[in-house]
Amino acid sequence: MLKLLFVGDIVGRPGREFVRDRLPRLRSEHGLDFVIANGENAAAGAGITGTIAKSILESGVDAITLGDHVWDQRGWETEITQMERICRPANLPATCPGWDHLIIESRGFRLAVFTVLGRQYLGMKADCPFRCADRMVEQLRAQADAIVVEIHAEATSEKQALGWHLDGRVTAVIGTHTHVPTADARVLPKGTAFICDIGMTGPYASVLGREVAPVVSKFLDGMPRRFEVATGDVRLSGALIEISASMARAEKIELLTVRQPA
Repeated sequence: MLKLLFVGDIVGRPGREFVRDRLPRLRSEHGLDFVIANGENAAAGAGITGTIAKSILESGVDAITLGDHVWDQRGWETEITQMERICRPANLPATCPGWDHLIIESRGFRLAVFTVLGRQYLGMKADCPFRCADRMVEQLRAQADAIVVEIHAEATSEKQALGWHLDGRVTAVIGTHTHVPTADARVLPKGTAFICDIGMTGPYASVLGREVAPVVSKFLDGMPRRFEVATGDVRLSGALIEISASMARAEKIELLTVRQPA
């Protein structure tokens, strides 16, 4: 049995520091073979930089995925070409820089991961996530022992539909982006682990990781404001998945939440 932890969207410095401080112990306590983390909000809540990406990888993360904020930081389109353990969404145009998937290995077991962006309520130019996932699964089947798909999307219906579409063909379909963990973690009938959203790794005394007051005020009067990353009640949220090495099926999935000590 192999164990994978998929860490929800790392938000700003609070999220990064929490991963740095707690992940080594988590790897030991849970006997983790793989750690994948979404890092698209790691730089002040929007995007990522090369320096930040390296610090996250040095914290014990094996692979970093990205989402709709992939190009928010100036210069990242050049830096991403020099990073070997980071992949951008696979359904972006083929001309975009960066890897569209990653393959990581532990104990001789090869695990492939890629991300697709949803198209409901997201404005990025992206191909159909379903057709892209079909193409990527076919491409990776001979290169890896198991495949994990991240769907970075707003709509729970789109996430659930992709889970059912890929059931039995991949080991897990993991939802990210909304920063709010859902209570629907389960293994689908044909052996694919699924959850709509694994939440965020960052400050939960917030509105999706941002300071409460300016967000509430924006809802009240519509005036533009800076939404700074909050600092209170920092947690790590993610999905802990057990994988049968012989069958490449998910045996178990559960939401894992780690809080700051009282």
